[in-house]
Amino acid sequence: MPTGRLLAGHRGAESLAFHWVRLAIVATLPLLLAACATSKPLPSASAPQAQPAAFAPAPLPAVADFMPDPSNEARYASNVPDEPYPVKAVNTQKIDPQFLKQTVPNTTGEAPGTIVIDPHERHLYLVQSDGTAIRYGVGVGREGFAWNGEAYIRRKLEWPDWHPPAEMVARDPHARPYANGMPGGPGNPLGARSMALWQGDKDTLFRIHGTIEPYSIGKAVSSGCIRMLNQDVIDLYSRVPLGTKVVVRA
Repeated sequence: MPTGRLLAGHRGAESLAFHWVRLAIVATLPLLLAACATSKPLPSASAPQAQPAAFAPAPLPAVADFMPDPSNEARYASNVPDEPYPVKAVNTQKIDPQFLKQTVPNTTGEAPGTIVIDPHERHLYLVQSDGTAIRYGVGVGREGFAWNGEAYIRRKLEWPDWHPPAEMVARDPHARPYANGMPGGPGNPLGARSMALWQGDKDTLFRIHGTIEPYSIGKAVSSGCIRMLNQDVIDLYSRVPLGTKVVVRA
């Protein structure tokens, strides 16, 4: 075969390969841009976290959970016990009361133990077994960073490290100093707790986590993740096991 034809054929193959690589990158870019944390390896077999069963029911609440709730001033005070870092008090006068924790009738249609997130209402529901749901206010992803679907909690972390994705580091000057990670603590944007959402064996890169910006609750401001008041995310974290089903509505 003439040399010219060989070169043309080789260039054509290179062009076709580059085309498919570019398509693959474009297809995954929205997920990378929307995530608020990079995917970290799951704990090893020797780590204390066991492999979760998908969609495990949450434990039934104790009788005390049906007692009258403490006042908002007491619930969102700074004296959260048994925490390695101080949890700042929240001025509840600066937050719409609908975004403070409360028990409401269950209108989600989901089974007890399920977490349901309504991004439009800015509410997260934990469905109970008595026809009610515990409702928390949340902050959600701003336009272009939202995600919806069904997932389950596969990883839970207390005072998690933050590892912003490379795309966030590139577009957000506030994230650039932490390109190699930011240790957990009172100044970490993931707050006091983090729960990773997975679909099957795939990390969605979306999280339910706390926040150091309590007055962003009820707003669409995040890079896709669901943020909660630290006092609320600590409470939710204590109620749900690995494998809990999470429904994020469109």
